[in-house]
Amino acid sequence: MSGEFRQRVRPEWIDYNGHLSEAYYVLVFGFATDAVMDRLGLDAEYRTGTGRSLYTVEAHVRYLREVGPDSELVVTSRIVGGGSKKLVLCHEMVVDGTLVSTEELLALHVDSAASRAVPFPDEVALRIADATEPAPPYAGRAIG
Repeated sequence: MSGEFRQRVRPEWIDYNGHLSEAYYVLVFGFATDAVMDRLGLDAEYRTGTGRSLYTVEAHVRYLREVGPDSELVVTSRIVGGGSKKLVLCHEMVVDGTLVSTEELLALHVDSAASRAVPFPDEVALRIADATEPAPPYAGRAIG
């Protein structure tokens, strides 16, 4: 279930060096995660009706190239792992055909009222299993 999310860089996202500020890479990756959630059935209606959502518990971002003002960001997202309560995603951000950033993240399916991770509904678990792809070579790498 690879998916694509597009976002144009906004002027207020440009830092004092004239490039996309690091925080906004993560913001856009967050929007891409939301799009994956929608495709899996973990959309706003689900979250409101169940009090459950994905909580990111770990993320690894690689900043590979500078991104200039008004660039169109294209983020491709892949599900690369999961379990009864967890989801592993890899996002790849491209500008004009060039890979500029990646994010690997681990998210847990959390019941907010209980304040703990809970299993995905069966239909969501099946969608995750069906959509899981091999992880890219950069996944699982340590900093350094």
